[in-house]
Amino acid sequence: MASIDRTVAAILDRPGTAPDSDDEDALIAALEEDDDHAALAFREQRLQQLHSEISRAKEMRAAGTGIYTEVKDEKSLMDITTSTKLVLVHFFKTDFGRCGVMDQHLEVLAPKHFDTRFLKINVDNAPFLVTKLKVQVLPCVIAFVDGIGVDRIVGFEGLGNGDNFTPQDLEARLLQAGVLVRAKTTKDDDRRRLQFATKKKVEEESDDDWDD
Repeated sequence: MASIDRTVAAILDRPGTAPDSDDEDALIAALEEDDDHAALAFREQRLQQLHSEISRAKEMRAAGTGIYTEVKDEKSLMDITTSTKLVLVHFFKTDFGRCGVMDQHLEVLAPKHFDTRFLKINVDNAPFLVTKLKVQVLPCVIAFVDGIGVDRIVGFEGLGNGDNFTPQDLEARLLQAGVLVRAKTTKDDDRRRLQFATKKKVEEESDDDWDD
C-alpha cells in the first residue's frame, strides 16, 4: 500500500470520524481548513488522495474489515487468512478472563484499522489449528500477512503494562509485526478501554495455561 500524505492521514484518523464516512464533504472541508496555505496543485493532490482513501475504505468495509468477528469453524478461518493480506486471529476461550480483556482491546482497534481483518475463534472449534500452530497459552493472537504467521502475542507478553496494557500498547506491537498500516489510537481510546473487569488482577495465572 502506498503511503498516505500526513495531512490526509490526520483528517482520516481524527476522533469521531470514520474513513468510510458517508459525509465525505465534511472530511474534505476539514482537509481544506488544514490546507489553507498549501499550493493549489498540492491541495488538489491531497483531495484526490482523500477521496481515494474514502472509496477504498468503503470497499474494504464491505469485504468485512473494521469489524471484530468470531469465526465458528477452522475452514472459514483458513480461507480468510489465505485470501486476505492482513489478518489478526485471537484464539480464545469464553471463560478465560484475560481473553475477555484482549477482546475489549481488539474491539477498539478493529473499526480504526480497515486494512486488516480482526477475527477470533474459540479453541474448542479449532483443534487442528491449535495443534498445527502450537497454541498452548491463552489468549493467543497471531498476525498473518499474505497467509503466513509473522508474529504472535502469547498471553499479554510484550505489551508493557501487564494486565493494564492499553489499546495503544497493543497497536504498537501489531504495527511492529506489519499487520497494521499506521497508528490510529488516541488517549481517549485508552480512557474508555476498561469498561469491565480489566482493573482486577487475574487471580489464577494457571487459568491461562491449558492442554490439548
